[in-house]
Amino acid sequence: MPLTRRTLLAAGGIAFTGTLGALFAGSVGAARPARPAATRGYGPLLPDPRGLLDLPAGFSYRVLSRAGDPLRSGEGTVPANCDGMAAFGAPGDRVRLVRNHENRTTAALRVPPVDGLTYDPDALGGCTVLTLDATGRRVSAERVALAGTAVNCAGGRTPWNTWLSCEETEDRAGTSGYARDHGYVFEVDPADPHRSGAVPLTAMGRFAHEAVAVDPYRGVVYETEDAFVKPFGLFYRFLPARPLGGLGSLRAGGALEALRVPGLPDLAVVDEPGAEFPVEWVPVPDPSAAGTPIRLQDFGPGGITHAQKLEGCYWGDGGVHFVSSFARGSEGAGADHHGQVWFYDPRRARLRLDVRFGPAADVQLPGDSPDNICLAPDGGLMVCEDGGGAQYVLGVTPGGEVYPMARNADDIGQPGAPEWGEFAGVTFSPDARTMYLNAYAPGTTFAVTGPWR
Repeated sequence: MPLTRRTLLAAGGIAFTGTLGALFAGSVGAARPARPAATRGYGPLLPDPRGLLDLPAGFSYRVLSRAGDPLRSGEGTVPANCDGMAAFGAPGDRVRLVRNHENRTTAALRVPPVDGLTYDPDALGGCTVLTLDATGRRVSAERVALAGTAVNCAGGRTPWNTWLSCEETEDRAGTSGYARDHGYVFEVDPADPHRSGAVPLTAMGRFAHEAVAVDPYRGVVYETEDAFVKPFGLFYRFLPARPLGGLGSLRAGGALEALRVPGLPDLAVVDEPGAEFPVEWVPVPDPSAAGTPIRLQDFGPGGITHAQKLEGCYWGDGGVHFVSSFARGSEGAGADHHGQVWFYDPRRARLRLDVRFGPAADVQLPGDSPDNICLAPDGGLMVCEDGGGAQYVLGVTPGGEVYPMARNADDIGQPGAPEWGEFAGVTFSPDARTMYLNAYAPGTTFAVTGPWR
């Protein structure tokens, strides 16, 4: 039975009950929920007098970086379209933030090309790095870490403390003004970007990458494909020839496979949280997509399993959490949901639906189109929303309560407040005391501190 605004989610320790209005009481003027505030996260969101970021009582934010500001390295200006991000510990209790810029050829603020760090001089995307001291203030020049790449959306960290930046495009050389093929993953060393350079990891496939997660025990790399035109994207795993080999080891190649759930061609049709499925992994015929995009290739008599807009991907709880953003109103979609959160258990080779959002009559309500995802200090999840109207960062507690953690301030009408795009890149400092997140547009990076549990 498909879920509606009155939702019951019960799956593997995750239980979500009540209406969306009750879950977000205090932040969108809904009725008071029956549960005490302590079980709903951190309480209602309070309007920000500055008109930037609404947070619960006791929490505060600092703006770390804005698009258009000068890069302190002197390489140019902070690029636009801040997206995926990760935080890495550094000596002296410092933190290095590596941040993607999802720039297409129309971007007003490109990632400046830097010798030794530029893949394609005609591409405008890439990554930048900020270094913060123990108090959360910048202590060194914000600098370019990767340039000349395209539509750098999300990615993921490796167990050896590098960042895998993903290109969300399939454009070939000679199209869109590019000089080289795109659609690859690039490794970035936040401590010294020149050690990693700008080398595409071609064996990991050429497709519209979104995010990756690395199994820290086996070295397997899981990858999501963000495709919203039928046939939709695939969920992949990459078996490295040198698993857990450190910086540069993924260049040694490996085998790329795609997930197949026998008898289930479209994950969107699953509407019962807790439903589990056995999975198979099928070799990708041509990872380079030289003639045919991977999702259109022939995977044999059993076919392959597609899912619309596969987004955030994160390792935790001994497996991979990943997001299917939405399937509402899309041509060819097999269902009408506002987003799913899945969990793959590699030890059991089982796939489980943990959370399903919507549909709701009013798609402006929180819970519309989950995107980036990460683990929260309490062992639950933080999920960035990418939908219409005011945008949210949503928390999911280990007990399954869904609550608002942050909201852009579009809806409070502060004079001069920016018109925000989606949230992206949510991540936590190594000590779990600070949440970092990006507003996609105008590109802004925030640090949020408070009484984290």
